[in-house]
This record gives sequence, C-alpha cells and structure tokens, in this order.
Amino acid sequence: MTESQVLELFELWNQALQSGDPRKVAALYAREPVLLPTLSNKVCQNRKDVTAYFERFLKMQPEARLDVSHIRILDEVAIHSGLYSFLLHATDEQVQVRFTFVYQKLEGEWQILEHHSSRMPE
Repeated sequence: MTESQVLELFELWNQALQSGDPRKVAALYAREPVLLPTLSNKVCQNRKDVTAYFERFLKMQPEARLDVSHIRILDEVAIHSGLYSFLLHATDEQVQVRFTFVYQKLEGEWQILEHHSSRMPE
C-alpha cells in the first residue's frame, strides 16, 4: 500500500457517495466495521447499519473534497486522517468535517475497518 493508493481509496469512497447507492458505499466497509458517522449519533457496527445510515445521508447528495490529508501505512493497515468538506447538493450547504479512515486488507481487498467523521466545532 502506498500513499497514492490510500488517496485512491478515498476517491473510490467519494465516487460511491456520488453514485447515490448506499449499498455501493457500504460494500467498501468491512463486514463488521465501526462507523462514527457525520450526521448521526448512532454507532454503526455492521454493513446493515452502514447501509441504513447512507440511505439517509445520500439523500443530501454529498460530494467530499479533501482539504487536509495525513497518511500512515503499517504493514496490512493504512490510516488516513485529516479534514474534508462535504458539499451537500440537496441543500447547497457546505460542512467542514474532521475524519479518520482505517483500512485493512481483508478477503484480498482493502476495506474500511474504522471510519470516524464529525463536524468541525463552530
């Protein structure tokens, strides 16, 4: 895994968001991930919960823009943290977000094992 490959994983996730298909987004996550989502207080710990969250979130037509990026690569794990902005096309709102993705190679594919995404404090 290289830094450019980690950035490609972020772009893959962003493209899945823009597809509007919650199942496509959820397929990028491990079978038993931990998702601390941006606009929900519920912790998602399986793909069913991840899909349910993105069913609601994708109605806002989000598009992510990477603003600050820090990448660490450790054997079979990659950690990507920083800041991104969501442009929510449905409401024409922009939301600044801090994030951490933890990717792990599982079943031969890099999957999102942990994902924390929270609004920046005002």
